[in-house]
Amino acid sequence: MSRIMLIIFLVLCSLSSLITSSNGSGTKQLRFNPENGKFRILQVTDMNFADGWMTPCEDVLPNQFAHCSDHMTSEFIYRLIEAEKPDLIVFTGYNIYGPDATDAVKSLNAAFSPAINSKIPWAAVLGNHDQESTLSRKNVMKHIVGMENTLSQLNPSGFDDIDGYGNYNLEVYGAEGSSYVNDSILNLYFLDSGDYSTLPSAIPGYGWIKPSQQRISSAYVNSGFFTRLVEQFDVKAVFTGHDHLNDFCGELAGINLCYGGGSGYHGYGKAGWSRRARMVEVSLRKLLNGEWGSVKSIKTWKRLDDENLTPIDGKLLWTYQPDKDCIRKGFGYYSLVSQFF
Repeated sequence: MSRIMLIIFLVLCSLSSLITSSNGSGTKQLRFNPENGKFRILQVTDMNFADGWMTPCEDVLPNQFAHCSDHMTSEFIYRLIEAEKPDLIVFTGYNIYGPDATDAVKSLNAAFSPAINSKIPWAAVLGNHDQESTLSRKNVMKHIVGMENTLSQLNPSGFDDIDGYGNYNLEVYGAEGSSYVNDSILNLYFLDSGDYSTLPSAIPGYGWIKPSQQRISSAYVNSGFFTRLVEQFDVKAVFTGHDHLNDFCGELAGINLCYGGGSGYHGYGKAGWSRRARMVEVSLRKLLNGEWGSVKSIKTWKRLDDENLTPIDGKLLWTYQPDKDCIRKGFGYYSLVSQFF
């Protein structure tokens, strides 16, 4: 069996019934689409949502400013969902801008409303401003976990000593009708990279991934997290938020590292530089018997919030190489990792 791992810091429509099912515990089970052998993830990052219509936009053109508010962000997400019809929506942090959100619960409900109304499964991790309103970081995540259609989790059960809130993984199973139907062939890891340093006098700036989270804009501390990813051999891509004007992908030691850009209008940006979101498409191999097999490739592109939702920067991140992958990982286990830096 071949499996892929993506880390997402952190990542719908009538099709959702084809790609999700119950696993017996009432939780939706993510699954590759049996019609086309694909699993599609919409990454939305840095929404910076605050108080809706009352919240002005930042760094937009003069002719946009007068009627621009948080609802421009919501409209963008609705359009993305309609255009891309993702199987999973992933919010990679900075979901609300706490200092300007007078009621964290109302802001969170409004920020995630496009995903909730779409009936598509969604998941989220936190950024460095989500807890700066009326809820603590833990309670922000607890509220998200209790929202409709979300697959978000507070932390893994049985790991009470793990740092942060929102460390969990989601497994994606093979297509219905295939021999992989009961196999998890894609693993999505979500990690809380923290907000700010817990040792500001010695180490200023942002927080970092802690050793307790390594059981499988960066900080000054090198905690060895990336080394651990490389050592697993099965991590193929990491998707992150936080830097609104960074939206590039680069490869290091065989792992693709991708920024999502900025999706929200209340956070900093650049006038004339369209807000954007990232798509990730994972495709299965077609076997000789006509069944869908294990993961064949991972592609990504971005959509701009312009008149045509222009797709840009399409890129093949990884493709299955039988000899190489079998040598490195036996029958393979591949993953995607997602966090918020």
